Amino acid sequence: MTNDRPDDAPDLAETSDATLIVDANQLQQAQTQQARQNEQAYLIVISGPHVGKMFKVDDQQATLGRSSKADMHVNDVGISRQHAQLISYGEDVFIEDLKSANGTYLNGNRIDRRQQLQDGDKITLGSTTILKFTYHDELDETFQKEMFDAALRDGLTGAYNKNYLLNHLNTELAFALRHRSPLSLIIFDIDHFKHVNDTYGHLAGDAILKRLSEICITTLRRDDIFARYGGEEFCIVSRGTSIDEANIVAERLRSIIDNTDFVFNGQHIPVTISLGVAALPDVPAKTPNELIELADQALYRAKRGGRNQVCSARP
Repeated sequence: MTNDRPDDAPDLAETSDATLIVDANQLQQAQTQQARQNEQAYLIVISGPHVGKMFKVDDQQATLGRSSKADMHVNDVGISRQHAQLISYGEDVFIEDLKSANGTYLNGNRIDRRQQLQDGDKITLGSTTILKFTYHDELDETFQKEMFDAALRDGLTGAYNKNYLLNHLNTELAFALRHRSPLSLIIFDIDHFKHVNDTYGHLAGDAILKRLSEICITTLRRDDIFARYGGEEFCIVSRGTSIDEANIVAERLRSIIDNTDFVFNGQHIPVTISLGVAALPDVPAKTPNELIELADQALYRAKRGGRNQVCSARP
């Protein structure tokens, strides 16, 4: 096809005196739709035991609740096992209460019917947990997850950090005392860990801490909280777990660690752990510090008794 337009013919777009006026509302809608195509709906916990935790809303229907079977698991004492549900219709997301004990609140108002969520809405579940509904792209999601991990996780081992442990234990203890339900705490540390560092080096010690944490994380239940208390000392908080059940868990971990071959730079390093267990209602602990102290006393009895063993707190 030949171009019959002379080289010096005027460009109508350039010579036009009028500029096309675009409707501002249409322009904003087009920009919003374009941005939304690259974004995903999320719920971010902004208050409560799981601050920073992020849930992707990518199913047509998803439940929120305290149950480990909930699609979005939020372990807070004021939240029902199946508390609320999210329902998606295309790009629109709705929330509905599931006849929870304490209700579901949207921007401060209790909801009694299905309501659509808007970017920035605040959802309150129970007495302490607040979630923010928002849209993020992949970069925002990655950043949010990194911030969450940095705030709540130990950088070396991936276990929860001490601050998260204490906050969580405070919540769980209040629930256990209120409902007279079992709650166990296991404290353990690595036997002769200073000797390991002195003999094989601190890099070997770090490798052992990481490997041991991987074993614990994969062995424990989803609802159990595994945290690094400090140095080579770790804690496990288990809701609804009696003293006998906690002793079984502790002994299983002890045996697994004792039979694991820890190797660093071709060197085989013997590793064992000593564990102390305390549990409600067998002990009269009323505060997190009291429960920790009782488990710690049991741990020291295990170490004085020869290490590589489990001891329980006495009433």
